[in-house]
Amino acid sequence: MPTLEHHHSNTFVKLLLLGDAKSGKTTSLASLVRAGYKLRILDFDNLLDVFAMKVRDTCPDKLSNVEYRSIRDKFKGTSGGMILDGKPKAWTDSLKMLNNWSYTDETTGEIIDYGIPAQWGPDCILVIDSLSRWCDAAYDFHAVMTPAGKDGKDGRAIYGNAQDDMEKQLATLTSPTFQTHVLVICHGTYITQADGTTKIFPQGIGKALSPIIPQYFPNYIRMTKRGEKRTMQLTSDAVIDLATTRPDVFDKDLDPENGLAEFFAGLTKEPPAKSTSPAPRPQSVTLVRRS
Repeated sequence: MPTLEHHHSNTFVKLLLLGDAKSGKTTSLASLVRAGYKLRILDFDNLLDVFAMKVRDTCPDKLSNVEYRSIRDKFKGTSGGMILDGKPKAWTDSLKMLNNWSYTDETTGEIIDYGIPAQWGPDCILVIDSLSRWCDAAYDFHAVMTPAGKDGKDGRAIYGNAQDDMEKQLATLTSPTFQTHVLVICHGTYITQADGTTKIFPQGIGKALSPIIPQYFPNYIRMTKRGEKRTMQLTSDAVIDLATTRPDVFDKDLDPENGLAEFFAGLTKEPPAKSTSPAPRPQSVTLVRRS
């Protein structure tokens, strides 16, 4: 019979990090690199520049511990406005990477294969940056794939299919069978509740999905400002309901400079353990942007 002593929460962190644009969410990942974790980033925002410089400045010897794949659909301008340039692939490409992190290096032609993300172990962190753009990719895919009815495309069906698909992916990433740390970065949106109050929720696919997203994460924190100082907020307030699995350890804000490393250390109680994950390959892990 399973006991709480062996519950997966003692080993793997599942974290949702919310914040406004340019609040320092991605840059705060650098403390995890300094702490010795291997980061593997699904990059939908194409905004790793400051993070890359931070890693180069503070721990250049660990640059090879960061592997990333930039994924985004292409658009083109027409007389009717911007449209997808070809079939949308960002959503399905991301799902393939989450099943098996494998691709052909565009520079060398070599096949890079890091195996199954769900089996990477406690020394690796899968990062989704950001959920907001990942949701866009899901919507664009279903906007094309949803069959048209008698009156053309049904917007409700598109939203519904995309929301269901995204929710299933969040359920998979946060399940006990996904034995890797997961950090999902998201933006916030203000939504008025039935009682007339307004609260911040993760930006999703329409308003229906947003309040559901935090339900999948035992740890939900926010990057914000106190006056002119950036801070990592861990406790709830009037506009947002946050959560951590160790409220006894975290009862105040953290400094973003080292906040994520402290957070992971507080939850796991130990530094990243060695695993049998494939060693980083220099051709694929240097932080050089690829088109």
